[in-house]
Amino acid sequence: MLDFIYKIISPQTVAWLIVAFPLAGATINGMRSLVASRFGKETSHSLTSFIGCGFPILSFVFTLVTFLLLIGFPAGQEPTMITGPLFQWVLDKTLVVDIGLKFDQLSLVMGLIVTGVGSLIHLYSMGYMGHDEGYTRYFSYLNLFLFFMLLLVLADNLVLLFVGWEGVGLCSYLLIGFWFEDPEKAAAGKKAFVVNRIGDAGFLLGIFLIYTTLAANNLPISEHGFKFFNFEVIQHYRAYLLPYATPICLLLFLGACGKSAQIPLYVWLPDAMAGPTPVSALIHAATMVTAGIYMIARLNFLYVLSPTAMTVVAWVGALTAIFAATIAVTQNDIKKVLAYSTISQLGYMFLGLGVGAFSASIFHLMTHAFFKALLFLGAGSVIHAMSGDNDIRNYGGLKEKMPITCWTFVMGAAAIAGIAPLSGFFSKDEILWHTFHSGHTGLWLIGFIGAGLTAFYMFRLVGLTFFGEPQMSSTKWMKVHESPPSMSSVLLILGFLSVVGGWIGIPEAFGGGNHLHHWLEGVFGKVVVHEEMEVSHAPEIILGVVSVLWALHFAILASVIYAQRKEWPEKIAGRFHFVYELLLNKYWIDELYDFVIVRPLLFISRNILWGVVDEKWIDKYAVMGTGQMVLFWNRCVTRLQTGIVQQYLFFFVIGVILMVWRYAF
Repeated sequence: MLDFIYKIISPQTVAWLIVAFPLAGATINGMRSLVASRFGKETSHSLTSFIGCGFPILSFVFTLVTFLLLIGFPAGQEPTMITGPLFQWVLDKTLVVDIGLKFDQLSLVMGLIVTGVGSLIHLYSMGYMGHDEGYTRYFSYLNLFLFFMLLLVLADNLVLLFVGWEGVGLCSYLLIGFWFEDPEKAAAGKKAFVVNRIGDAGFLLGIFLIYTTLAANNLPISEHGFKFFNFEVIQHYRAYLLPYATPICLLLFLGACGKSAQIPLYVWLPDAMAGPTPVSALIHAATMVTAGIYMIARLNFLYVLSPTAMTVVAWVGALTAIFAATIAVTQNDIKKVLAYSTISQLGYMFLGLGVGAFSASIFHLMTHAFFKALLFLGAGSVIHAMSGDNDIRNYGGLKEKMPITCWTFVMGAAAIAGIAPLSGFFSKDEILWHTFHSGHTGLWLIGFIGAGLTAFYMFRLVGLTFFGEPQMSSTKWMKVHESPPSMSSVLLILGFLSVVGGWIGIPEAFGGGNHLHHWLEGVFGKVVVHEEMEVSHAPEIILGVVSVLWALHFAILASVIYAQRKEWPEKIAGRFHFVYELLLNKYWIDELYDFVIVRPLLFISRNILWGVVDEKWIDKYAVMGTGQMVLFWNRCVTRLQTGIVQQYLFFFVIGVILMVWRYAF
C-alpha cells in the first residue's frame, strides 16, 4: 500500500498540499466575497460551503496520508521528513532562511488535531452561520486561519513559525471582530490583537538573541550553511546557547503567555467570546491558544538547558490554572465559563511542560481539543436554540428539548473534569502524576485543587443549563429545538472522541501501553517522555483513584446544588459577599490594567505625543515650518527681482569681486 502511494505522489508534494488547500479555499472564497460586495450581489452558500469545508477536509486527508507513511516504518526508526525549500530567503551572506516544512511525530500530531478538529468546526459552521450575510467572508477568514496555523506547526524554522504565529494573530482579529458593526465586538478583536503584540515583542527578542548568540560564535558552516533559525541547527549547536538559555527561554515564554493566554497576558481571551461561537471553538480548542504549548514543546531541547525557565513556566501555568478556575465558578455567561476553563486547562499544559512532562502536555493538548471543541459547539447549539441568549441563569431543563446537545455536553464536561475512563482523566492525571513524582508537591497540590474546581464549575454549568426547571418564558420555551444535523452530527463525533480519545495514552499503571508517549520519543527523548520506574505503580494508581473521587465529589455536589437547591448558592454568596464579588468581577484585573496601563498611555499619547510632539513640533515647526521657510526665502528672492538691469549688473560685479578675492587671497 505504501509503495503504491509513493508511486502516485511524492511525500514532498503531499506536504505542501496540506498547507496549500486551506490557502486556496481562503483565496477563492475571499475573491468571491470581494467581487460580490463590489457589485452588490450575493454569493452561493452551497458553493461557499463546498469550497470552505472541502479544502480543510482534503488537508486532513493528506495529513492522514503522511501520518500513515510515517507509521509504516518500524517502531523507533520513524524518519523526520523535511521538504526541500520552496524557496530560500537570504537576508545577507551570513544568514539563510529556508521556506520548508518539517514532518515528525510532534508536527504530525499537531497537524492531525488542527485539520481534523478544524474540519469538524467548518462543517458545524454551515448550520450555525447559514443565515449570516457575511457567510462567504466568514469561511474565507476561517480557511486563512487554518492555513497560518498549519504553517506554524509544520514550519522547519523559527522564522516561518513566526510567520504562522503572526498570521493566526491577524486572523483572530478578523474573526473575533467579525461582526465589526458592533463596537463591543470590534473592541474585543482589537484587544486580542494588541495584547498578543506585547507577547510577540518578547518572542521576537528571543529569536534575535538566538541568532546573535550563534552568529557571534563563528560556527562552522558544514552542511547547515548559515541556517541559524532551523530547529536542527539550533538543537545541534545548543551548547553555544547555554550561557543565554534563561533569557532566551523567558523571552520566548512571554510570547507563549500572550498566544496561550497565561498570566499576565490572559485578558484578551475572555473578551474573544464576542466572535461567532465556532470561532471560539476553533481558537480555544485546537489552534491558536495551543501555539505557545507547541512552541515550547518544539524547543524542548532549549528549555531543558535552563532549570530557572522551566520553574517559571511551571509556576505560571499552575497559578493560571487555579486563578482562572476560581473565576469560572461565578461566571454566568456560558461562553465566558468555557473561556476561563480554556485558560485554566492551558495552565495545566504549561505545568506539564515546566516539570519536563512534554509528551503529557501534548497529550492533554490533544484531548483538550476534542472536549473543548465539543463544549464550545454545544454552547453554540444552546445559544442558537435560545435566540442568542448567553446567560445560563435563563436556561434550565433543556435536556427535554435538546437531548443530543445535552448528553454530548455532559460527556465533554465529564472529560474535562477528569472522570475516568474519559479522555481528560488520562491526560490531566498524567500531568499531575509527573508533577508529583518529580518532587513538585506544591505545584501538584495547586493542580489538584484546580481539578476539583474544574469539576465544580463545569457541572454547575451542566446543572443550570440542562437540568432543573426552565427559567425562560413559556413562549421562548416553545421555540427551543435541537440543532440541525449539520451541527448535531459534529457534536456526536466530538463526543465519541472525548470518550475514547485518551485511550491512546493509557499509562502502564492502568494496563495501557502509553502509545502516544512512545510515539513522541523521537522528539522528546525516551528519558523525558517515559521514565522506566523501578518502584511499583501503586502511587500512580492511588493518586489516579483519588483524583477521580475528588472530581466526582465536586461534580455531584455542583449538579445537586444548581439543579435542585438553587437557593444554596445565593445564601453562600450573601454570606461571603466580598469573595463572591471579587470572583464575579474577575479580581478587577481588567479595571486594574485600564487604570495602571491603558489610561496613562492614552493620557501620554493624547496630551504629549499628539498635543505637543505631533501638533506643535512636527506639524507646526517641521511640516508647517518648512513651508513657512520656503515662503520666507521666496519673498526674499522676489524682492531682488526688480527688473532693473543696472541692479543686476551691480550684483554680478559684486559676485565676481568676491570670487576673485576668494581664490586670489
